[in-house]
Amino acid sequence: MRRVIVNSTPLIALCNAGLLGVFKDIYGQITIPQAVYAEVTAKPDSACMQIKDNLDWIQVEAIADTADRKMYKAKLHAGEVDVMILAQSEPKADLVVIDDNAAKKTAKYLGLTVTGTIGVLLKAKKIGSICSVKEAISKMQSNGFYISENIIELALKQAGE
Repeated sequence: MRRVIVNSTPLIALCNAGLLGVFKDIYGQITIPQAVYAEVTAKPDSACMQIKDNLDWIQVEAIADTADRKMYKAKLHAGEVDVMILAQSEPKADLVVIDDNAAKKTAKYLGLTVTGTIGVLLKAKKIGSICSVKEAISKMQSNGFYISENIIELALKQAGE
């Protein structure tokens, strides 16, 4: 099974759009750092409940050596830092799902394979987990998820919509 580490923004965006299950459909299981779990379950909202209700396929992992966090603190948030650390620990991550540009650049610099929420949606459509990337994006936008028009246009072109 692939080791997929997910940050909070993709989790929240997909939860709020009612699409958390695409992670399970695509990857079978995902891993989130304890810091991400704490962030997404801090408020008793829909995302919190969905995450807590799916801990059979969402694995929560703590960081073994917190001293490693010092290397990343300058430009990344706690959840992003822990994603980087977990992704590099054994077994190494096959994929990191993260949306923040600075975090994506850091992950790529570290040699990690990276995708974002839109990449997950494209994969979900490809395997038949969702019918429409456009509809999924609209749901996310109606719940406050910002996506630039250029990214939407590119995603819809890749999805054939």
